[in-house]
Amino acid sequence: MKTTRITSMPIACLALSTIFSAAMADTITIATVDNGDMVRMQGLTEHFTKANPDITVEWVTLDENTLRQRATTDIATGGGQFDVVTIGTYEASIWAARDWLVPLDDLPGGYDIGDLLPSIRAGLSYDGVLYAAPFYGESSFTMYRTDLFEEAGLEMPEEPTWDFIKEAASALTDREQGISGVCLRGKAGWGENMALVTSMANSFGAKWFDMNWQPQLDSEAWNNALTTYAELLSKYGPVDASSRGYQENLALFQQGQCAIWIDATAAGQFVMNEDSTVADSVGFAMAPDNGLGKRANWLWAWALAIPTSTDRQESAKKFVAWATSKDYLALVAETDGWASVPPGTRKSLYENPEYQKVPFAAMTLASIEAADPTAPTVEEVPYTGVQFVAFPEFTGIATAVGQQFANVLEDAATIEDALKNSQWVTEKQMVRVEMLNR
Repeated sequence: MKTTRITSMPIACLALSTIFSAAMADTITIATVDNGDMVRMQGLTEHFTKANPDITVEWVTLDENTLRQRATTDIATGGGQFDVVTIGTYEASIWAARDWLVPLDDLPGGYDIGDLLPSIRAGLSYDGVLYAAPFYGESSFTMYRTDLFEEAGLEMPEEPTWDFIKEAASALTDREQGISGVCLRGKAGWGENMALVTSMANSFGAKWFDMNWQPQLDSEAWNNALTTYAELLSKYGPVDASSRGYQENLALFQQGQCAIWIDATAAGQFVMNEDSTVADSVGFAMAPDNGLGKRANWLWAWALAIPTSTDRQESAKKFVAWATSKDYLALVAETDGWASVPPGTRKSLYENPEYQKVPFAAMTLASIEAADPTAPTVEEVPYTGVQFVAFPEFTGIATAVGQQFANVLEDAATIEDALKNSQWVTEKQMVRVEMLNR
């Protein structure tokens, strides 16, 4: 009896210790988007929890549109469901101005904010303070099949025009082989087709608003841009183009079904990884222009932010600092190679000789540096943002306009009707904004 008590006490103490430790541990819930870089981050989280055994991490992984809806609702209502949210450049300053986000000017672990690329850092700041830490940054560029170009006797310019893209897409489309000459985002959504079309419209001299905040979607420049967009997809694009966004077009390119794809620079690693059947035949060029001094390259970052509604700020800050640090980039390089490192965030990455060997590295940096959110289009405008307009009501407006443009691809509306309806929707929403701000 005595012996039993002596041997069982350590076991009882261990059990109590485990229960106590679990009770004391912080569990942070992270909402993120279902893209490759974020999926990789989840797979590497054990390195964070091993170094921080008092923190448990739970994930909520969603597609881009659903993530935005749920994160916005939770933060706006102070729901406290998430301790870390993945947000973009559009939300960062708007949410910070509303006191929805915790400032990140005191991240632990020698974070080195000064190492962040200036334009990426500025886009995630409000009044000079960082409110979201960039996990990766991106612009847009042109990806293309070098083998198909060589077979057709074509050479992709480093700075192509939309006219060249049209000519090349025409020459490279092969319906019998299942190859589309060009792939572009067609799925409706302010962050899907409207990201591409707005950037494209900038290069045609179009703008959302004039200096008096009057909508300009019924302009000739918008008509020219939308006409080119619709022609490219209807003649040389994949079937069901209106259902294809970033993820769907990535899959098509990886399967060898796109000759040219104009989309996020962050896709560079994925068109060259083991999932890509054309990994050895991919080239990169700048996003196209139309000879007016503006390219169709956007500026964006997926970033990690901390809602003010969380009760676990310190644990959340530790995770954010880890996932967006120089050490994390080195960890990814060690486990998956330099091409897999989240791009577009730190100056030191592009100064690293090993990373400079990555085929898309230089073009990614050039594209990011070419994007200017303070002067996004040919003429002066009263707003900032390249593929978006940085004010709260834009998402609702652009979502409605995005559906109008998708209707064109589905032959459910003419270009003229789509632009007329878009102008009407935008005018009505701006009247409402003016009334609310009185």
